[in-house]
Amino acid sequence: MAKERFSRIGFILAAAGAAVGLGNIWKFPYITGIYGGGAFVAVYLITVLLIGFSLLAGEMLVGYKGGKDAVSSFEIAAPEGKKGWKFAGFMLFSGLVIMTFYSVVIGWIFHYIYLAFTGALPTDIESAKATFDTLTSSAPLTATAWHLLSVLFVAFVLLRGIKGGIEKTNLILMPALMLILAGLTLYAMRFDGFTKALHFLFAPDWSKINSEAIVRAVGHAFFTLSIGIGTMVTYAASMSHKQSVFKAAFWVTLLDTLIALTAGVMLYSFIFQFGENPGQGPGLVFKTMPVVLAQLGTTGAVIGAVFFIALAFAGLTSAISLTEPAVEYFIQRFHWSRAKSVTINSTLYFIVGVGAILSYTKAYGDIFSIGSKPLFDALEFSTDSILLPLGGLAIALFVGYALPAKERDALVKHQAAPWLYRAWLFSLRYIAPLGILFMMLNNFGIIKV
Repeated sequence: MAKERFSRIGFILAAAGAAVGLGNIWKFPYITGIYGGGAFVAVYLITVLLIGFSLLAGEMLVGYKGGKDAVSSFEIAAPEGKKGWKFAGFMLFSGLVIMTFYSVVIGWIFHYIYLAFTGALPTDIESAKATFDTLTSSAPLTATAWHLLSVLFVAFVLLRGIKGGIEKTNLILMPALMLILAGLTLYAMRFDGFTKALHFLFAPDWSKINSEAIVRAVGHAFFTLSIGIGTMVTYAASMSHKQSVFKAAFWVTLLDTLIALTAGVMLYSFIFQFGENPGQGPGLVFKTMPVVLAQLGTTGAVIGAVFFIALAFAGLTSAISLTEPAVEYFIQRFHWSRAKSVTINSTLYFIVGVGAILSYTKAYGDIFSIGSKPLFDALEFSTDSILLPLGGLAIALFVGYALPAKERDALVKHQAAPWLYRAWLFSLRYIAPLGILFMMLNNFGIIKV
């Protein structure tokens, strides 16, 4: 049976769907607020250009060359006598680890969509905090039910395969997401807060930048582009052989960055219009936005519903891509049926996700914790600070050094101008590894600048 392959636009939208997720609409705005706005955005954009794009193209190249699951693709692309590189492909299981808490957050979003449609979104900051705190710490059955709905949606899409499931879903959800964000941004342009949002995001105050902000910018580039988890290896294995890896990586990076910036401008236009604090942290979307939108009356309720639907679309496209690498691995390496692989992988991350939900409750928090961290936080820390950086480092070293120059040149030189090829290779060999090592050493407190 011939291998299913993406169409050109299908691949770009699927890869963009993998990249565009909660990191763009939930995480990027709140960490930008924490680290002072424009200066953080500038560092983030530089990181995406110098490290993110290079690693994304490198990861796609491994899948393009190998044509199979992440482990097999590394094994096939590796030179003779260096087949141990196949173990780099086990980065694919990072996606499942992420899904254990990512699916829970999607469940929170589903709950807020329900609140929006039933007219129950909070209207003041105290009730907003109480609503969110109740969902996360006092209503585990509610959170679990929404988490299960997220799991079932992702499983339904994956069961339908590459063309009928992943590509078709992204062909619907990605354009819908972009239209919703564009519409909300156009609406926000009528506010005085729109000008303030542009200034906040694009006028750097370099005094607010420190090593922690730089580390968060580098880490967020990994998170938002889905680098180092085998997704792009797995997707690129099914891309058309007539498609350029560099052009695909460029369009995915561009779409991902534009959506993050658009979401930031839109959110902060509302925030500044109604005098709220931009540095609200993770609760910005769940605690602050409902209160801000409540001040618009009926219009705000409609915008709130549309906003949380957009957030759900972004989360679901990424959730599909986080799970598919593990699904594909068991299909190809162990000859499982797609139904068996989807069912087992979905069940695993659902069960651990329930533990992550319980880790935030008072009754079970001590049981579901690792050291002093709730399981939810420990899972998030392990992916952001360990698994994703290690995956990115493996890509940089493998493509930059281990992949034979003759093969690498044959694969990519005809796809890029000579200057771009040299800049890309320099980034893979020097800039990306140093940036990743700096981030990891800083995360563990070994170095502080």
